Amino acid sequence: MQPLRPLLAGLLAAAALAGSLPAQAQDAAGWPSKPITLIVPYAPGGFADTRVRLLARKLADSLKQTVVIENKAGAGGVIGTNLIAKAAPDGYTIGTGNLAPMAVNPTLMPDIPYDAARDLAPVILIENSPLVLSVNNSLPVKNLQELIALAKKEPGTLTFGSSGVGGAHHLSGEMFREQAGIDLVHVPYKGGSLAATDLMGGHISMMFEMGYSALPAIRGQKVHPIAVTSSQRLAVLPDVPTLAESGLPGFESYNWQGIVAPAGTPAPIIAKLNSEFNRILQDPEVQKAIADSGSQAGGGTPEEFGAFIASETRKWAEVIKNGNITLQ
Repeated sequence: MQPLRPLLAGLLAAAALAGSLPAQAQDAAGWPSKPITLIVPYAPGGFADTRVRLLARKLADSLKQTVVIENKAGAGGVIGTNLIAKAAPDGYTIGTGNLAPMAVNPTLMPDIPYDAARDLAPVILIENSPLVLSVNNSLPVKNLQELIALAKKEPGTLTFGSSGVGGAHHLSGEMFREQAGIDLVHVPYKGGSLAATDLMGGHISMMFEMGYSALPAIRGQKVHPIAVTSSQRLAVLPDVPTLAESGLPGFESYNWQGIVAPAGTPAPIIAKLNSEFNRILQDPEVQKAIADSGSQAGGGTPEEFGAFIASETRKWAEVIKNGNITLQ
C-alpha cells in the first residue's frame, strides 16, 4: 500500500485545488458587492487627485457601486501608498500608483515601509504627463541648443527650479544636466507654483513644469517654452519641439499615475478593473480632459504597467545615483 500514498496525496491536493477554483471565480463574479475605496496619496485638488475623481465617477457608474476617494497625503506619497499596500487584498481597496512613491522613493528613501514591486499589484497606467522646459523671458535663448551653449559658456550660473527634491521637476532637470553635459544650479521650492512664479519673475533661469500648469504662462507669453519631455510633440503645444528632436535623443520624462491594488488581490478582479479602466479611458469626456491638460492617456495590461514601473524605477535610480541626490 505504500506506493499508493503519494498518489492519494496528489489526488487529495488536486481535489482541494479544484474545489477552491469555483469559490474564487464566484467571489470575482460577485465583486463588487459593497463600496470601493480608492486611496490617493496626495492632497485634494492637485494633478494626482483631479483626474482620478473623474475616473472614479465613471467607474462607479459602470460597476453600479459607490467609489469613495480617500486622500492620504504625506511623505511624498509614501503614507497613502503604504495604506494601499497594507490593505486587505479583496478588491475593495485600490489606489493610485504615482511616479514618486512607486519609482523614485524606493531609491531616494531606502527605509520606506513597503516594497513597491512586492506589495502592490499594477492594474493600469492612467496617464503620462510630459513636462515643458521653459526659460524666463530675459534669458537670451530661443531653443535648446542655444540654452545648452549658454550653460556651457557660463557654467554654474544658470538655475532651474523645482517643487522639491525628488519630484518630476527636479529629476527632469537632473537628467537634462547629465545628458547635456552642463552645470546647472538646482533651486528647490516648497511647491511647483512658487517656482513657476519665480520663473515668470526672472528669479530663476528655467524650469521643467507640468504641462497643465505651464500652459497659462506660455499662452500669456510670460515665459518662453524651449522643449517638451515627451517622445512626440503635444497637441496643445504643436510648435514646441521635443528634447529628443532638439538634440538629446532618447530623452523622455513624465509625471505619471496609474491604478494599483494590494498584492494578492484576486487576478479576476484585477482583470475586471483593468477592463473597466481601459474602457473609461476611451470615453470622450476623459480623453478631452487628459488632452486639454497636455497629458497623454494610458491604458494597456497590468503586465505592461508593471514593466513600465520597473523601467521607470531603473531609469530614475540611475539619475539619482549619478547626481548624488539625497533628501538631506
